[in-house]
Amino acid sequence: MKREFSHLIRPAVIGAEGRTERLEAGPAEREALAARLGIIGLDSLSADLRLAPAPGGALRARGTMRAEVVQACVVTLDPVPQRVEEEIDWRILPPGEEPGEELDEGPDEIESEPDGTVDLGEALAQSLALALDPYPRAPGASLPEEATDESASPFAALRGLKGGNAP
Repeated sequence: MKREFSHLIRPAVIGAEGRTERLEAGPAEREALAARLGIIGLDSLSADLRLAPAPGGALRARGTMRAEVVQACVVTLDPVPQRVEEEIDWRILPPGEEPGEELDEGPDEIESEPDGTVDLGEALAQSLALALDPYPRAPGASLPEEATDESASPFAALRGLKGGNAP
């Protein structure tokens, strides 16, 4: 599978002292990621990560993701520029190990490929997808009044048929 932004590493070669990695998407990668994410534009995407061995043969990656995105306003469809800055905390699993059940506690778990590599670029792209505002709004944009009127709801007619005003 061809990924829009790929940065492969082999965790097994990270020494006991660890190392830093800088990820930065180029123009073609950003354009492809914007199309994948369904956003107007991705002006920048980068991360500075500190990689260090972790218990159980895993690798820990911590750092900061930064991105400049342009999304469409959910009301007006006007471009809405936004800055995304989020801390990253990943636990890169050794080959064959699957993520645990607890999704809300601890670092995000990233699976390694069977050959022992991990694609930090893909992990960053997925982190960006989760960090995007699901309902971006341009300044001053608001829904039309009838859209907020409960009597305009498609369920209002059903309540009328039922013979009551109960939801």
